[in-house]
Amino acid sequence: MKAKFSEYLSSIAPGIKQLIAELGKSYDYVSVLSTDSVGFSMTASQRVKSISAKTLMVERGNVVRVYKDGLYSEYSFNLFDSENAAEKAGKIKEVLDKQLAVLKATQTEVYNTEKLTDEPQELFVEMETTDLPEEADLDALIRRFKEISDKGAAISEEIIDCNVRGESTHVSKMFLTANKDLRQSYVQSTGSVVMFGSRNGKTDNGYQAISDREGPAIFDGLEDLIDKSYRELNDCLGAEHVVPGEYDVVTSPEVSGLIAHEAFGHGVEMDMFVKNRALGQEYIDKRVGSDLVSMHEGALVCKDTSSYAFDDEGTPAGDVLEIDKGILKTGVCDALAALRLGTKPTGNGKRENFEHKVYTRMTNTMFDSGNSTKEEMIASIKKGYLLEGFNSGMEDPKHWGIQCIISRGYEIIDGKLTGKVVAPLVLTGYVPDLLNSISMASTDYESFGSGMCGKGHKEWVKTADGGPYLKCRVRLG
Repeated sequence: MKAKFSEYLSSIAPGIKQLIAELGKSYDYVSVLSTDSVGFSMTASQRVKSISAKTLMVERGNVVRVYKDGLYSEYSFNLFDSENAAEKAGKIKEVLDKQLAVLKATQTEVYNTEKLTDEPQELFVEMETTDLPEEADLDALIRRFKEISDKGAAISEEIIDCNVRGESTHVSKMFLTANKDLRQSYVQSTGSVVMFGSRNGKTDNGYQAISDREGPAIFDGLEDLIDKSYRELNDCLGAEHVVPGEYDVVTSPEVSGLIAHEAFGHGVEMDMFVKNRALGQEYIDKRVGSDLVSMHEGALVCKDTSSYAFDDEGTPAGDVLEIDKGILKTGVCDALAALRLGTKPTGNGKRENFEHKVYTRMTNTMFDSGNSTKEEMIASIKKGYLLEGFNSGMEDPKHWGIQCIISRGYEIIDGKLTGKVVAPLVLTGYVPDLLNSISMASTDYESFGSGMCGKGHKEWVKTADGGPYLKCRVRLG
């Protein structure tokens, strides 16, 4: 079925167009991003059942961007009355003029940025979905979540709790200028099973998740995550500490995705280039990895929770080849940073919501697959680990160091898994060293879109990442 575009946004479109025309009398460029997204999140465990009408992307509001004399300003608002468009334009102009006056009065140094182009363009996209969150039977669904929680908790007396969570959002966005009319509607959902347990005074958890640009129907797969989550919990409870050092490892697609996200995430978001805050800027057209390393980034790279038709600046979704056989070709860019750098935007301008600023943000960041198998990789390792699952990660774009918290590692000796587990693990390294050590890549290829990414300590957006199994050499501690 189609994810039907918001009737509310359709109803206010003529009034927004009038607002743009009124503001166009005073500014050289005017755009409005309007959003109307609905959804729900729910959690069931042995201790709680809850349903909320809020997810990260649930919102209704508008943000105006204007340009004059080399400067851009923005104004956001919730409610809009189409009959009072001229009055609203006057209020917005009053506020924005005050902002510009403050900049001039304080002699604040600003970027003198060129005007965005406004070529005629129309786009109307209602993406396919299994079902819609607003039509879900929430009472039946929370009962099902509780049944899954009960089933997971009953597996072992060591289990403290089994947390089952899901969220689904129907996103509608409309981007209008004097010459553009872009509208899109899609649904994205994520679900997870987190099992908590204790053994001999040690407490740990097992986490498994699913995600897709689909509706709540994906939650039918949550029960299948119970055994996987318990296996992870059981392995972690029986794990030992790793002896710190350098090891040959095989990374699962989930861990490969984390490395992709941290190694070529913020470090090649090109708004960082504008302020000289990323070392990656100095490596364009230079080698950063082995010949086996190719990486794509963009909303069109795969179908997951960060896949859309156009970004929050009206730039069409892209598929950018960031690394081609080890050579860093480019980063990704929002529209204003692209103007300042003299390049083209890539469809990566994203807002946390309509009240937040646009930043260059990741969408789907994926290593390309190779021609080996996981089994061949394991057989090639004298002493090392198969790495699975992750907890978090971070990077230092200025110096290109990364740190990835890996859930667990399975020991490999003489090409065979020994059964020994080490957990948790901290994987660290200098990005070019790590990527240049990649010597094998599998034919497997998988994306993971259950997480979120912040810029600094805030500005959270949905992202997805992944790729194949990779053999490389890393530092573990």
